[in-house]
Amino acid sequence: MTSGRGDRLVYSSEAGRICPACGRKTSVCDCRGKGARARIAAREEEEAAKTSDGVVRVGRSTKGRGGKVVTTIVGVPGGDEARKQLAAELKRACGTGGSVKDGVIEIQGEHVDGLVRELSTRGFQVKRAC
Repeated sequence: MTSGRGDRLVYSSEAGRICPACGRKTSVCDCRGKGARARIAAREEEEAAKTSDGVVRVGRSTKGRGGKVVTTIVGVPGGDEARKQLAAELKRACGTGGSVKDGVIEIQGEHVDGLVRELSTRGFQVKRAC
């Protein structure tokens, strides 16, 4: 049985629980508590980079927000720290709030056109998403 993220084995009927960092049985795993989370995050980041096409998509969303509009930015290369830094700069440029959730930058309000221009000037290949 595999998990939804990266199809990583987490349990085997033959071996029991499997360490997500090294892939060995948890009873013989020696990496628990020694940066396992960092290795898992690095592996997931590598898998995401492989599936990414290098295009940053900027769109608009209202789902689950009580009708309020949020501009979403997906496909930004780099790690979480790079996304957080870019989000902070974009929030300042738009003069509004926002956050980074699950690799998606969310900027409050409808700023699609301005963000497409801003990201293009920063050298990203940008597409406007539906």
